[in-house]
Amino acid sequence: MIKRIEKKMDEVKSRLDVCDLNGKVVDHINLDEKIFDGRVNKTLLYEVKKMYEENSRRCVAAVKTRAEVSGGGVKPWRQKGTGRARVGSSRNPLWRHGGVAFGPRARDFGYLMPKKAIRKALVSSLNARLNENGIKPIVKIELKEVKTKIFRSVLSNLKTSGKTLVIVDEVSPEVKRASGNLKNVSLMEGRNINARDVLLNECLVIEKDAFLKLVERLK
Repeated sequence: MIKRIEKKMDEVKSRLDVCDLNGKVVDHINLDEKIFDGRVNKTLLYEVKKMYEENSRRCVAAVKTRAEVSGGGVKPWRQKGTGRARVGSSRNPLWRHGGVAFGPRARDFGYLMPKKAIRKALVSSLNARLNENGIKPIVKIELKEVKTKIFRSVLSNLKTSGKTLVIVDEVSPEVKRASGNLKNVSLMEGRNINARDVLLNECLVIEKDAFLKLVERLK
């Protein structure tokens, strides 16, 4: 997911241009050197990405053991004297309608990493996209009409390519409807993004206010 791009410290961007909906540069954002230093910790990104995937994993396959199957409370026959093998319950795994031995059980695979590690991973993911020129700040997205073609034209004006994540300060019903049918385009609020969301998308279109709040969160 992360291209092998190496840059010297003096080549790291110090500012980002902010475009309007027509793709014209109207403002700029000065980048904090302590956060956007161009360094990418790939090992940490892998560990955090694995954590998010394990937390979203749902293991619901489960079977009943001999203790959970209904019935079987009475011993089928006495212990000795019948000539047959001893049996304690008609719900043992060897009998029909019995429980299952060593079957799958529902479990939780989720775990958490330290908050500082999660924060550093988000910083590394943003630096990775910054090194690839994949972060495109934009003014507040306000559409005159709720139409998919208008939203598509906005992305076209910004010259986005590949999977695109549109990050807004607050998701409005108009923007949500206009972007809903676009392939390889997802919409999220800035307060909810994490390192995995950034890595899964090649291009980040982010509102200026959402970007500033995200930087403040990472300080």
